[in-house]
Amino acid sequence: MRITLVHPAGHNFVPGMPDLTVLANRMAPTGILQLAAWLDRQGHTTFVHDCMGPHAPQGIERNAEAVLATNPELVGFSTTTSAFLDAHDMATYIKAKRPHVKTLFGAVHVSAIGAPLLPHFPGIDYLCVGEGEGLIADLAEGKPLKEIGNLVYRDGDRILSNPRRARLPELDDIPFPAYHKLAGFPRGYHLPLFSYVKRHGATMITSRGCPYTCSYCDRTVFERLYKFNSPEYVWEHMRRLRDEFGVHHINFYDDLFTASRKRVLELCQALLERPLGMNFNCAIRVGHTDDELLRMLKKAGCLMVSVGVESADTAMMERHKTGVTLDAVRETVERVHAAGLHAKGLFICGLPGETPGAFQATSDFIESMDFDDMNMTKFAPFHGAPIWKECANGNEGSFHEDWRMLNCLNFAFVPKAFESKEQMDYLYNQHVKRFYGSDRFRRRFRERLWEHRWSLWHLLKNLPRLLVAKRYFTPDQQLTRGDKNVWPPLHPAQPASLDFAVPDTVAHA
Repeated sequence: MRITLVHPAGHNFVPGMPDLTVLANRMAPTGILQLAAWLDRQGHTTFVHDCMGPHAPQGIERNAEAVLATNPELVGFSTTTSAFLDAHDMATYIKAKRPHVKTLFGAVHVSAIGAPLLPHFPGIDYLCVGEGEGLIADLAEGKPLKEIGNLVYRDGDRILSNPRRARLPELDDIPFPAYHKLAGFPRGYHLPLFSYVKRHGATMITSRGCPYTCSYCDRTVFERLYKFNSPEYVWEHMRRLRDEFGVHHINFYDDLFTASRKRVLELCQALLERPLGMNFNCAIRVGHTDDELLRMLKKAGCLMVSVGVESADTAMMERHKTGVTLDAVRETVERVHAAGLHAKGLFICGLPGETPGAFQATSDFIESMDFDDMNMTKFAPFHGAPIWKECANGNEGSFHEDWRMLNCLNFAFVPKAFESKEQMDYLYNQHVKRFYGSDRFRRRFRERLWEHRWSLWHLLKNLPRLLVAKRYFTPDQQLTRGDKNVWPPLHPAQPASLDFAVPDTVAHA
């Protein structure tokens, strides 16, 4: 079968505004690249189209035409919440041009909602709820639909939802991603600015699932069953990226790279015994990291570790990220620096229960810490996250459910202690200016100017776009004095409301 796998662009900044996120970070869609390699091994013909890639055209129709040019029999879309509506617009265009082409939607948004999506979106033939390798292989082989686990599909006027299939027993059985199918890789892709000292960079995901349950995370795709690639598989994956594509820095985007201490130590030992000359970044968890592990990460080539904190308000931490204390955060960051590593703090602004005072406490805590970098995410209520219903029922604040804005770059949920999203944006931008304008950050930046030369060169090449982006992060008190909670119009296909209730037409095959 001829199958084209698509990474839709969606709205990755602000609806109606230019998408500037790729200026700071353009990641290769490793999920569909791995699916392409999986299908190739089974004798199918695959193509990959990244709508956010360096050579992708602009607009729904032009991207859909690029997909049609591959002459597909099946088109698979990997969709985040913010990209889902763009993907459906592309699917609708493709179906109008070639009705015989089947469309399959998968990934986090689909897995969280499932069957209730199909009545609203006629351009979709199939949904994949959960892991996708087995399902897409069964579809490509022409297996009867009723026998394909994880599949949701139409049967006349009925919508059928098949049972979940067992997870893949060994992640090492999946081939390395088909990077060669990605136009412009790796030079047209880049890691977050100032997070690397060698180029070129790439992302890797070496595990699935997470043993923890934070309030804001959706775990419906891989659930809480934690599986990971072996150290030898990871080492070989890194070697191939270096030798075949000239990659010298890896960002591990695992939910928690160090969840298996034994695996990480074995990988570090392999990198010490068979050096690749590569750097990498990863995430660690406060309270589950020791000095030996940090020293081994440093020796093996780790440059920076990310530490999830989310908030400096004790009540907020207990509610949304249990098991993490501010004292433990301070101790962890001290250990990270003692090992010679950079520390990046990860925070979330706008969670249910937050107040302006709590946000100020978080900003003050960040300022008091010796973070090398930080990322402040704007909270987005995702279907499938434990906190979803609290946000949707209106008791905790106002929620404007525009899927395009649920990208962690917009405030779509306004906790009841805040006056408006305009107030939240103002406070957020004040904090960003405070951190990056601080004497400490500027001094450290000057000290590492040569290390950051590739990021600086990238910024200089994109200076006009950088100046456009800068104005979005400039605090503007005037915005807080005008109309409150001004939202862009909803996409015409956006459902007025959706919950996890299964429609009457759904049956379990």
